[in-house]
Amino acid sequence: MNTAELHTLTGAYALHALPDSELLAFERHLADCEACTQEVRELSATAARLGLAVAGTPSPELRGRVLREIRTVRQEAPARGRPERSGGGGRTGRWYAYALAACVAAAAAFGGVAVWQNQVAQDARREADRAQRQNEALARVLSAPDAKTSSGELTGGAHGTVVVSRGLDRAVFLASGMERPPSGKVYQLWFNDAGTMRSAGLMDPKASDDAILLDGPVDRASGMGITVEPAGGSAEPTSSPVALMDFPTA
Repeated sequence: MNTAELHTLTGAYALHALPDSELLAFERHLADCEACTQEVRELSATAARLGLAVAGTPSPELRGRVLREIRTVRQEAPARGRPERSGGGGRTGRWYAYALAACVAAAAAFGGVAVWQNQVAQDARREADRAQRQNEALARVLSAPDAKTSSGELTGGAHGTVVVSRGLDRAVFLASGMERPPSGKVYQLWFNDAGTMRSAGLMDPKASDDAILLDGPVDRASGMGITVEPAGGSAEPTSSPVALMDFPTA
C-alpha cells in the first residue's frame, strides 16, 4: 500500500475498523506522519464525544426550568381543626364550597404541571433523537470508505480538519482550539461553490473543539469558509472569512 493510500485511512483507524493487514502498515506510517497523527487524534476525540452524546444526558437548563415551574404551583395547606357544624347553608356549607373549589383548583394546577412535564419529556426525547440522528450521519461520513481529509491551521492557532465523502455527498468539519466568537456573534460555515458561498450551518459558540456535519450536500463545492456572523446566522457572509479550506481532491 502506497503512502497516498495510507493517508486516507485515518477515519477507519480512529473507529477501529481497519483489518489486520492494513492496521500494521498504517501504524508504521503514523510513526513518521505528523499530519495523520493529528487527524487520528481529532477523529478519536470526536468519536468519543459522539458516544457520550447518544446517551442523551439532560441539559442543565432543563433542571432550572423544572425548578422554576415548581415554584409557581401553590400547594394547598391542610385545614386546621374540625369545622363548626351549623344548620342550613352557614359556615359548614361555605367550608365545603371552599374545599370543593380548592380541590378543583389543585386538580387543575397539578393537571397543568403533568401536561407541562409531559411536554418537557417529549421535547427532550425529540432533541435526543435529533442529536442521535445527527451523530449517526456524522459517523457515517467519518467511516465512509471513500472519506478523504484535508487539514490546516486556522486563525488564533486553531486547527481544522474537513472530511469529505463524495459517495455520501456530505462533509464534516472538525475544529480544535477555536477562540470564542465575540458576544452576540457565531461562527458560520459556508460551502465554496466556485466563489459563491452557500450556508453550511453554525458552530456552537461555547465550544472551542467541535465536530459539525455540514448542512446540505457537498455537490460541486471545492472548499469551505468560516465567517463571524450575528447570532442565528446570515443568508450570506457579512464579514471577511476567518478561514478558508480546500476540500480534499479525489
